[in-house]
Amino acid sequence: MDILKNSISGIKNLYLKKEISPVEVLEQVRTAILQKDREIHSYLHLNEKAFEDARQSEKRYKDGNARELEGIPLAIKDNICTTEQPTTCASKILQNYVSPYNATVINKLRESGAVIIGKTNMDEFAFGSSTENSAFGPTKNPFNLSCVPGGSSGGSAAAVAAELAFGALGSDTGGSIRQPACFCGVAGLKPTYGRVSRYGLVAFGSSLDQIGPITKDVRDSAILLKIIAGKDKKDSTSMDVPVPDYEKEIEKELKPSELKIGIPKEYFVEGIDKQINDRVNTIIKKLEGAGFILEQISLPHTEYGIATYYIIATAEASTNLSRFDGIKYGYRTKNYSNINEIYFRTRGEGFGFEVKRRIVLGTFVLSSGYYDAYYIKAQKVRTLIKEDFKKAFERVDVIITPTTAELPFKIGEKISDPLRMYLSDIFTVNANLSGVPAINVPAGFSEENLPIGIQVFAQPFMEEKILQVAHYIEQNLI
Repeated sequence: MDILKNSISGIKNLYLKKEISPVEVLEQVRTAILQKDREIHSYLHLNEKAFEDARQSEKRYKDGNARELEGIPLAIKDNICTTEQPTTCASKILQNYVSPYNATVINKLRESGAVIIGKTNMDEFAFGSSTENSAFGPTKNPFNLSCVPGGSSGGSAAAVAAELAFGALGSDTGGSIRQPACFCGVAGLKPTYGRVSRYGLVAFGSSLDQIGPITKDVRDSAILLKIIAGKDKKDSTSMDVPVPDYEKEIEKELKPSELKIGIPKEYFVEGIDKQINDRVNTIIKKLEGAGFILEQISLPHTEYGIATYYIIATAEASTNLSRFDGIKYGYRTKNYSNINEIYFRTRGEGFGFEVKRRIVLGTFVLSSGYYDAYYIKAQKVRTLIKEDFKKAFERVDVIITPTTAELPFKIGEKISDPLRMYLSDIFTVNANLSGVPAINVPAGFSEENLPIGIQVFAQPFMEEKILQVAHYIEQNLI
């Protein structure tokens, strides 16, 4: 039996049957990482205390008091704070930084018995769609080492796809969970904004960021979301909304005749890869054949999503990254003669090129004379995009689209063309701008054996609905 092919629910059943122990599983995971990750480069740091945690989990199973994720090895994106390993955001400016506190999601995972394997690679400060912008080198796609795994949570997605973790956490500001999950052929869920605490997530775009799970299947996403969701008094943006048992919710019988699916015409346009278009349309036809009610809808402001997102996201990023100045924590330049030189040289030496570009863009759109022309206008368009989804969900229960318009591209192919790179998020950013939940479901493979994904949206705080539909697609139509 290949233990590493198991899902979270599968490995937990093996623990309960006493067919294998948490220590044995962790040993297999660590061996696989040492053998395979030299090429893939999904991890930046490994947790040296993981075996101690696995031994404690083993004892709990023997004592009969195992918790929900007891002994399950998980990976964590390196912009989520942990006290046992560095939190670098894949940046030189935080290269040796160790947080004095855990993120709320880390405490929740640990309280549920999860074993943290290590921290995964990412685009620096989550700025990117390919995980090529890491200060510590790119991550490669496990299905084709010459291709990108997507980004910015590419390390987490690659680790799960390569069976170097049973699940992982990522963060999604404009598609950074769903797009790499699509490129790596795994499930990736962006929860409703406010569903999961952002406390301990190093901020990129504060009105857009959400932590979510990347897993081998939809059931595992449901399991992890139940653990990490909920109100947190340390995060004023987290919402006090009841958290269902998502795993039980996906087991409920889905009655196709009672569920209406919206198909937005703006997501099936010229320019989308033919194999993706054909695959997604095949699944849509199968849903119709199974009795689901399909309705073509319009999300008329979709085309403005990318421009709106990159104005708002860079504005928020330039503000959030002002804290990295060489004074309080992280890297500090060695060559300076006054306080201004500390600021200028630390940031010049510590930040990578893409980070600098986004800080400059964000500072520009917030500057005097341009604030109204760009930032305020973008916020108004954001409201229109949000209204599009609100009106659509008055007519349909869920919306289905492709996750990406393209297959995983070659490493280096877009790194010198930022506009082409930014368009990688064309089908994902509007979920963040409107705050709705969305999930990527693996939908098969191209002729080149590269993963294809399908995306399911629902109205805010209806994660159970997208999980039900995603689970149905995964189990019956792929």
